[in-house]
Amino acid sequence: MVKAAEELAVNIEDQQQPEIDSKYRLIILAAKRSKQLQRGARPRIETDMQKHKPTRIAVEEILRGKINFTIEDQE
Repeated sequence: MVKAAEELAVNIEDQQQPEIDSKYRLIILAAKRSKQLQRGARPRIETDMQKHKPTRIAVEEILRGKINFTIEDQE
């Protein structure tokens, strides 16, 4: 499990997406998207839902730029 988390952190750094400013934001986004997939949302990438877990699909969707999100300032 730790190895997978380390690989994920490396993949985050390799991606050129200015919207994802930290690995923590990625984790929050992936958790929300994973919940949507578990509730029946269709994946936005070509994948076999039987082979991959919703969390992995969610991370891949985010890294490929298929998930839209906004960051709101909290003041």
